[in-house]
Amino acid sequence: MKTRAAVLTGYHKPFEIREVELDEPGPNEVLLKMSAAGLCHSDLHMMDGDNVVRFPIVGGHEAAGIVERVGPGVTRVKTGDHVVCSFIPSCGVCRYCSTGRQNLCNSGATILEGSMPDGTFRMHDDELGDIGAFCMLGAFAEYSTVSELSCVKVDDWLPLDKAVLVGCGVPTGWGSAVNAGAVRPGDTTVIYGLGGVGMNAVQGAAHAGAKHVICVDPVSFKRETAQEFGATHVFATADEAATAVNQLTWGEGADQAICVVGVMTEQVITDAFNVIGKGSTVVVTGVANPELLTVHVSGSDMVFNQKTIRGTLFGSSNPQYDIVRMLRLYDAGQLKLDELITSSYTLDQINDGYQDLRDGKIIRGVIDYSK
Repeated sequence: MKTRAAVLTGYHKPFEIREVELDEPGPNEVLLKMSAAGLCHSDLHMMDGDNVVRFPIVGGHEAAGIVERVGPGVTRVKTGDHVVCSFIPSCGVCRYCSTGRQNLCNSGATILEGSMPDGTFRMHDDELGDIGAFCMLGAFAEYSTVSELSCVKVDDWLPLDKAVLVGCGVPTGWGSAVNAGAVRPGDTTVIYGLGGVGMNAVQGAAHAGAKHVICVDPVSFKRETAQEFGATHVFATADEAATAVNQLTWGEGADQAICVVGVMTEQVITDAFNVIGKGSTVVVTGVANPELLTVHVSGSDMVFNQKTIRGTLFGSSNPQYDIVRMLRLYDAGQLKLDELITSSYTLDQINDGYQDLRDGKIIRGVIDYSK
């Protein structure tokens, strides 16, 4: 079949809307009619060269849709099911899945290539040849053939244009605070960056009971919004935040520093390392070009003050469980999703949406395929 899709053909180029050929679902695969796709900074990393990917590739890894057809052997979902996709597939049986670390599943080895786990592709173009699907999803397409390992069935009554956010940004941010950062009641937590991931780190830290949720972002609109999600203090600079942490903790330092800026830098990690106290943790969630070395800290400080720097992928969440769990928190009114969405766009407006993200005008943008 044919489908319209937003294709990247190289670094530093805009998305091109093209009609591409899409294969029918094969064994253990699902044809999804997309309902919504989130505009996440990770797709900008592809455009800017911070994620090293294979071109051409259809972007989009925060996806929600309805199962149109299933291939042979599919057991997780059936035709008509509503699903949110995880950008990390989870097989359930590899070393990592079987030890409760689905976010590290071996099936995710090809997500930057955009191929299925067997190395083959489901989207094609007469001019471009085989086209990858970012994170095995290619959510910036009206239809996509995906692995059932990427699909999480969700309750039919949930609005998919809101539920889509738990495919990436919400669990990544929330889990950065709650899982990787292990925020506890009474803690002081500092969060660097207030985009679609950072805002969820804010509500995760607040939900976990942090006494002080201190946020750093140069954009005033984002700082104001963070207070609606549970931030207790907001600052434009890391130096201002460090002064506040010193005063609020009587010089003891923060318990966690969560680094969720759009593009990670050495300065952000250094600021985070310096703001935490003894026995405390820096969580690094944002990424940079893999060739850049962004962690340079005092080994003596790390040893004598027993500080930890740890990375996290997908907020150290388990997609098959946590996506459903977070949507039930949303259904119960305990997790904000609607408020995260600043603007929605059509597929043809995708470059406008990403320009709004670059300009700091949105927390999260969503491609709404009903438009």
